[in-house]
Amino acid sequence: MVAMQKILVAYDGSDPAKRAFEIGLDLAEKYNAVLTVLSVATPPDPPELVDAKAVLENAKEYYDKQFNKLRSQAKDQPVKVDFAVKVGHPAEQIIRFAGDNAVDLIVMGHRGRSMVVSWLLGSISKRVLSYAPCGVYIVR
Repeated sequence: MVAMQKILVAYDGSDPAKRAFEIGLDLAEKYNAVLTVLSVATPPDPPELVDAKAVLENAKEYYDKQFNKLRSQAKDQPVKVDFAVKVGHPAEQIIRFAGDNAVDLIVMGHRGRSMVVSWLLGSISKRVLSYAPCGVYIVR
C-alpha cells in the first residue's frame, strides 16, 4: 500500500475545486492522511501599491466563509483537516507549500474560477503538474 500521510487540496471555491475537496477528503480517509486545504489570494497589479498584509487579511475573511462550508462537509469524517491561505501566484504558492510541508499528493481542479485569469497567468494546474515535488491529481 502507498504511504500517503499528507494531502493538499488547492481550493478557490470553483466547482472543480469543490470536487477536488471531496476527492481529497475521500483519499485522506482511505489513507489515514492529514488533509490541508490551501487557498491563494492573488494581489492586484502593480504589487508595490498593495499591502500584502491587508490582502491576506481580506482573503482570510473571504476564505473562512468558504472553509466553514468545507468544515461542515468534513465534520462526520475521521479526517484531520487543516486550512491555510497564502498570498501570491497560485501555482508558485501551491508548489512552495507542498515542498515546505512534505506533501505527498496535491489534489486540484483542472480549471479554477476564471478562464481569463488562466489565460493571463497560464494554466495553474499545468504549472503545478510540471513543477510539484509530489504527485498531482487533477480533477475535471
